Amino acid sequence: MRVIVVGAGVVGTMHAWHAVSRGHEVVQIERESEARGASLRNFGQIWISGRAGGEELETALRARELWEVIGGRVPGLGFRACGSLTPLRTAHEVAVAEAAVARPDAAARGYKLLTADEARALNPALRGAFTAALWCERDAAVEPRTAQLALKQELLASGRYAYLGGREVREVVGAASVRDDHGDVHTGDAVILATGAWLGGLVRELAGPELPVRRVRLQMMQTDPLGEPLTTSVADADSFRYYPAYRGEALDALNAGQPQDPVAAEHRMQLLMVQRRDGGLTIGDTHEYEHPFAFDTVEEPYEHLTRVVEAFLGRPLPRIRHRWAGVYAQCADTARVVHRQQVRDGVWLVTGPGGRGMTCSPAIAESTADQLGW
Repeated sequence: MRVIVVGAGVVGTMHAWHAVSRGHEVVQIERESEARGASLRNFGQIWISGRAGGEELETALRARELWEVIGGRVPGLGFRACGSLTPLRTAHEVAVAEAAVARPDAAARGYKLLTADEARALNPALRGAFTAALWCERDAAVEPRTAQLALKQELLASGRYAYLGGREVREVVGAASVRDDHGDVHTGDAVILATGAWLGGLVRELAGPELPVRRVRLQMMQTDPLGEPLTTSVADADSFRYYPAYRGEALDALNAGQPQDPVAAEHRMQLLMVQRRDGGLTIGDTHEYEHPFAFDTVEEPYEHLTRVVEAFLGRPLPRIRHRWAGVYAQCADTARVVHRQQVRDGVWLVTGPGGRGMTCSPAIAESTADQLGW
């Protein structure tokens, strides 16, 4: 079987991975020389803790298993089972964490409510003031800027994989066949359009103008090396407001009794923070949903994140060396993990995982492969 994968972000690359792993040939086509979108502009978190119960959590847990297996084969992914801590400062925040720990799926997530001293034993870099912390043992991380490149090198070594960068697919010309902007036709037994937030052009032509997927813009930053290990990922209690696992009466009380910081509320913010292999910290993020998106980055969210991080670390943040914006595609119905649609004979569009893309992509691709009988 021959599979044509359009798009070299993490969703497309994981489809290529599963196809090659099952003995098939793959041609992967990317309009940039290498992927440059949301798959590289994220935290690299394999984020279990906040996922909605049911299908979303099951997908994330399966993906977590796959990431660990693939990471064992491809050290360049930088997979590490670091877990995450959410430091808590107020009774309202602790109450939300207590409700999370009482969930029937808490054990599957690895939830545990820790004292401040227990949290610092796990992550000594957290020297700031907090009273407790929510631990999620199943959270993990990879290196987002290099993961696709490492996977590609492993795929190339299989002898059943070809990569074509700098080519934009313009047309479906038959069953499981596409033409790129060089005029070349690529024919296979299946075509996967994993085009991320690129939802215009050919995608609009094939899927129609009412595609139930929206685009979301975010801002993030990365620092110079911290100078010491940050042994876990770190979130703040604003993540409770953002992730569906924390919904309930305790969260309602938090929202009523402890309003979000005005800057964080305006930019729909939470703190997520991961240390990169070079020691720097990836920190974010904001969420912008209304089109047209701004073309500039705004300083106030960065100042807010700096204050929050410095309060947790109990020390000044290292110099910020990168700031960026990114855009991802998210299902309009956010309860859906992904939008998977057959748009022509032999051609499937797979998009819209939103902020779950890095976490869930191995399981999303596995499900595609199973459904198509690869």
